Amino acid sequence: MNELIRINKNDVVAVALRPLSANSEISVSGADFKIKLNEDIPMGHKVALKDINAGDQIIKYGFPIGEATENISKGGHVHTNNMHTLLSGAHEYNYIPTNPVVNFKEPVKFMGYRRKNKTVGIRNELWIIPTVGCVNDIALNLELMVREKLNFEDVKAFTHPYGCSQMADDQEHTRQMLANLVTHPNAGGVLLLGLGCENSGIDEIKKRMKEYDQDRVKFLISQDHEDEISDSFEILKELVEKIKKDVREECDTSDLIVGLKCGGSDGLSGITANPTIGAFSDLLISHGGATILTEVPEMFGAETILMSRCKDEETYNKTVHLINDFKDYYASCGQPVYENPSPGNKKGGITTLEDKALGCTQKSGSAPVMDVLKYSEQVKSHGLNLLSAPGNDLVASTALAAAGAQIVLFSTGRGTPFGCPVPTVKISSNSDLYSRKGKWIDFNAGTLVEGGTIAEKGEELFKFVLEIANGKETRNEINNFQGMAIFKTGATL
Repeated sequence: MNELIRINKNDVVAVALRPLSANSEISVSGADFKIKLNEDIPMGHKVALKDINAGDQIIKYGFPIGEATENISKGGHVHTNNMHTLLSGAHEYNYIPTNPVVNFKEPVKFMGYRRKNKTVGIRNELWIIPTVGCVNDIALNLELMVREKLNFEDVKAFTHPYGCSQMADDQEHTRQMLANLVTHPNAGGVLLLGLGCENSGIDEIKKRMKEYDQDRVKFLISQDHEDEISDSFEILKELVEKIKKDVREECDTSDLIVGLKCGGSDGLSGITANPTIGAFSDLLISHGGATILTEVPEMFGAETILMSRCKDEETYNKTVHLINDFKDYYASCGQPVYENPSPGNKKGGITTLEDKALGCTQKSGSAPVMDVLKYSEQVKSHGLNLLSAPGNDLVASTALAAAGAQIVLFSTGRGTPFGCPVPTVKISSNSDLYSRKGKWIDFNAGTLVEGGTIAEKGEELFKFVLEIANGKETRNEINNFQGMAIFKTGATL
């Protein structure tokens, strides 16, 4: 079993694939030498492969992830105590295209639900979506009634605190996000439940909805009904009867849109789980599908890699705005752009945002960037898309679902139970997490440290995702863990 890995031949650090003890002499995978450790090295953490002077750049993945703040001896632990970020504010960029090529193949078949508007769902659920937080409890009561009185388990109430007392972008984002979810193909029936006096009322959301099946999307304004619960339940009862008649039919991978997300990363995320997702992304795209990469702040330090893969200069310019607009957002809030990684990331071996970003962007594979989406915008292009959203797990995952993703792939080295509005496949970066938290984790990429190739693991994940598309439940679905969150950036009235 490998114990230390140098990811790129130019790296000055290697990553521990298991906990290592001081004074051990360890062979370095990816190099032709051994190294003696000066101190204990936790799994996922970095070891200096040579003497590093204060001010020298620390190279990992072949790129700088920060600079040394003091002299570091060969065999020493490289982490927050002796290095820091090189990131600052907005940058000037140059378009230097690498022109990646996709070798297209025939689409692969799966069984899904084809909707009247030509979109395809992989689930056939009943969704109850409040327009405003004031009717959240009504929505939750209705979900419980459907389960108990109709014996129908595939029902979800997606509560949120917004829809009123919002201004500018916040108000518009809420309206558009709700409109996108109401028309999501994973829902075979939807009740949009309003209050009646909110800013983001049903009429406003209707204006932003794309084509929808009027037999499957219903509306109720609570203030207009003497007994809103009873009347809503009658609507839901009708929708359940329609949903029960639906059957899966043959669809293909050109109908699939998969969101790519990571959270609670560790030092192995960029070596196992994220490259596996990247291999999956390339494979799905080659079969005609689409993927969406988000978490813009976790692109900082690796953004030029994505920019060089943009299909044309227009897409490149949109990517530059994607990055710098988010940095401007941080600056407008008086916050540094590098206030990341999280405590859990650092404990897992990630030291700087560049370190995290270079691992995070492994999820994008090697395909060209075909389009860049604003927050609450939906996918229009097959291939790899970039989406504006923050790194927060539930906010970013909800944004992926609202952009059109029927599934979200979520890599993690620390573990998390949550799920977003669509099936959320948890992919562990290490086998220990998979064995300890089997009730949370769906797929183990940690076996890569024991052998096999990223391409083989990507193929395995591709087949697993098709099983999910065909109806296999994810852990979050089995646990009935799901939720949604909308990005808030401004003042509340």
